Amino acid sequence: MTKQLRNLLIAGLAIVLAVACSKPSTPTLGGTPIVLGYSNWAGWWPWAIAVEEKLFEKNGVNVEMKWFDGYVQSMETFAAGKIDGNSQTLNDTISFLPGENGGEVVVLVNDNSAGNDQIIADASITSIAELKGKTVAVEEGVVDDYLLSLALKDVGLSREDVVIKGMPTDQAATAFAAGQVDAVGAFPPYTGTAMQREGARVIASSKEYPGAIPDLLTVSGDLIKERPDDVQKIVKTWWDVRDFMEKNPEKSEAIMAKRAGIPTEEYEQYKDGTRFFSIDENLEAFSEGEGMQYMPFASESMAEFMVSVGFIPETPDMSNLFDSSFIKKVADS
Repeated sequence: MTKQLRNLLIAGLAIVLAVACSKPSTPTLGGTPIVLGYSNWAGWWPWAIAVEEKLFEKNGVNVEMKWFDGYVQSMETFAAGKIDGNSQTLNDTISFLPGENGGEVVVLVNDNSAGNDQIIADASITSIAELKGKTVAVEEGVVDDYLLSLALKDVGLSREDVVIKGMPTDQAATAFAAGQVDAVGAFPPYTGTAMQREGARVIASSKEYPGAIPDLLTVSGDLIKERPDDVQKIVKTWWDVRDFMEKNPEKSEAIMAKRAGIPTEEYEQYKDGTRFFSIDENLEAFSEGEGMQYMPFASESMAEFMVSVGFIPETPDMSNLFDSSFIKKVADS
């Protein structure tokens, strides 16, 4: 054997041994990736922690979190069956029923909006009643249009009493900040944009409507049927995220702020307006009862209201809208 050949054999053996002894940085996950959508809302920013800290991998589930710059785009993509699940509010989920791929099913409550959804007006407008005849920029038919409709109803007005200028929420906030409209319906981080207008004030928020805007994880009925164990692992991962947030607040806020595209210090102003749900609050939300804290009751109430204001033509079939089995297993464990 020549010296050159011997050296080549020794080098090859060294490579084989190095590969054999090395450990993969993350476990190999089987199956097609489950694609879940999320967008720019404070209650959904924590999913970025699951990505950054590899918490899905820790639980042995192959998940791709797909970020959407537009909230409506995320819902349309899910309703068309192009992703396996999405982060959306209860009223908006009702709007998009039944959806493709076995329907849309709620498996987790992330949070309730507790003030972060806002109707913001210029300095000359001090109340919802004073919006009559004014121009309001809002993303039509979705969450803050719903909040606007609730607030108008409380003062004896309707959407017909204001001039609705429909546009995506980010554009709506920019238009208001530039003085192009009298008021805007928005959520973080776009409320921050709107408040840059001199004299801008909040005249209504989700704080006055507890339980009206639950923020959820919805998945397709087909995913539950075909991969129930993976859905369980996804729900489990959310609680690992919440545990990480409790133990590592500064790192968590940095990850979420980066995902939201805002300075870390700006995140502080949104914390109180997002009330994250505990496991017990999830169990209550999935239960039967009278009151907006119970989603089966809330969904019927929302659907009735949404039909009355023309958001949807009729109440959809909601008999399979909620699946509490996954949160119950987390609670039992």
